[in-house]
Amino acid sequence: MPAHVTLRVKNDVPSLRSSRRFAVIRRCFAAAKGLHGVRLVELTVMGNHLHLIVEAGSNGELSRGMQGLCIRLAKAMNKVLQRSGGKIFADHYHSHLLRSPTEVRNALRYVSENAEHHFGEAGLDWCSSQNPKLRALLELPKTWLLSVGWKRARRVSSSVARG
Repeated sequence: MPAHVTLRVKNDVPSLRSSRRFAVIRRCFAAAKGLHGVRLVELTVMGNHLHLIVEAGSNGELSRGMQGLCIRLAKAMNKVLQRSGGKIFADHYHSHLLRSPTEVRNALRYVSENAEHHFGEAGLDWCSSQNPKLRALLELPKTWLLSVGWKRARRVSSSVARG
């Protein structure tokens, strides 16, 4: 089942868009690729959070995969920030299961257009659909909803899709 996942960092963590922290994020996703049964299909890096579209075989796989990713990101981020450890993320990840072609289409559109919406053209570098360095971290979707189904969904206006 595909899911839209949001990982928000604590207020005392500097922007994820700095070149050093962005490099950490890329390395962590590259190292986690293929682990725990979670496949990253789309990614956008915002200043204080990440948007992910992922696939997981079960809720347990999603939970284990996100836990492993968050631990990997927290350790690497603490190292680059020269902190002795501690929480990087404000809370547990937030996920929304995508159950229909329309939900998947809206989520893909939201994640791929979110950075551009907030940052204009400068936001395109932070989205995996626009940045080859991030695109290399992605895996091909295996579920019908993410590979074919979303293409059959009805189009929704951008004001409705953004909620």
